[in-house]
Amino acid sequence: MRIVLLGPPGSGKGTQGDLVRDRYGFPKISSGDLLRDAVQKGTPLGRKAEACMNRGELVSDDVVVDMIQERIARPDCRNGYILDGFPRTTAQAERLAGIEHERNEIVLDIQVADQAIIQRLSQRRICSGCGAIFNLSADAGREVAKCRGCGGRLVRRDDDDPEVVRRRLEVYHAQTKPLAEYYSRKGVYRRIAGEGTVAEVFGRVIQELELRAPELSPVEAES
Repeated sequence: MRIVLLGPPGSGKGTQGDLVRDRYGFPKISSGDLLRDAVQKGTPLGRKAEACMNRGELVSDDVVVDMIQERIARPDCRNGYILDGFPRTTAQAERLAGIEHERNEIVLDIQVADQAIIQRLSQRRICSGCGAIFNLSADAGREVAKCRGCGGRLVRRDDDDPEVVRRRLEVYHAQTKPLAEYYSRKGVYRRIAGEGTVAEVFGRVIQELELRAPELSPVEAES
């Protein structure tokens, strides 16, 4: 089983991916994490990616697809895996299908209104010390100047500025509209309402997954 998570920045798809991973025992694969890890370790693919970034260019599809192919060939992906942040374009989706064309897949698009995304991200703060994430609306009435975990200063990332978020959303919609159409034609695309609590959204995700893939079963919790 291949589970592809789509959703705009700030939709919570990363959090939902973590929950799906914990429930079914599938590894969650983030293309961004793969790139950062490969660059840090100085692997051949990491050096190619770093060269692109140093030239101010986007990392090529060839490099990203090769990283994904290398990762999903590992033994822990034999029964299934979750993709977060890949594919981003129809071209990447077609390349992925060419790698594993017989693998069953379901694509969940976690949808949140643009204005809700802008509000959500504009209220997000990141701990400069440990990287913990806080939300000003959720922490109303509490001390939010410092991280409750490590005491680090809370800051807003530059790309969470409302104008930057609007531009990010424009790019996302332009890229993913044809991707949604591609997966719809394959009959594997499902929309998930992404507003509400994390638990509410996860309930919708589970319902869709287990309806479309009844062979899925939760892993047993370790005692």
